[in-house]
Amino acid sequence: MSDENKVVAETRTSFGKGFARRLRAAGKIPAVIYGHGTDPVHVALPGHQVSLIIRRANALLDLEVDGTSQLALVKDVQRDPVQQIIEHIDLLVVKKGEKVAIDLPVVVTGESFAGTIVALDAATLAVEAEATHIPENVEVSVEGLEEGAHITAADVKLPKGVTLVADPETLVVAISVPAAPAEDDTAAEAPAEEAAAE
Repeated sequence: MSDENKVVAETRTSFGKGFARRLRAAGKIPAVIYGHGTDPVHVALPGHQVSLIIRRANALLDLEVDGTSQLALVKDVQRDPVQQIIEHIDLLVVKKGEKVAIDLPVVVTGESFAGTIVALDAATLAVEAEATHIPENVEVSVEGLEEGAHITAADVKLPKGVTLVADPETLVVAISVPAAPAEDDTAAEAPAEEAAAE
């Protein structure tokens, strides 16, 4: 866990949209910490620092709340649909060594056979990983794959310590050839051009 993920959170006792707006205007993000049978704790996080951290999927924060250190996994980020401002973050309490269920982004590497196209059917894969050792993504190589090739969740090589939760039959990547343009179009154009020439 890098020092970049150390975040000082301020507990808050005021709620409501007006208070949340004032928090965001002050460069802070309202958040709630929950899990492990504890009562939810409402906090304010430093906006700029946390915005940078959560660009990575499944970010883990090393929170300091009222002088106590606490690991928390970013579970949900609510954004304003128009302005993309972060409105609220849900944080799940985790312990070192504990396994958590997460969705890992799928990254396609390599190039499929010439003339084929790669369709990514599953942008994420549901897996279980240690809370303090969550990989950034899973890589799926399509190098040299030909038309008709399919990669399912069961085929994906997962990083060490990560186990698949998704259905093994889930289609992740499919290789196909683009449909050729219909020839009827060109046949229909020819008489029109001849008519124009007359």
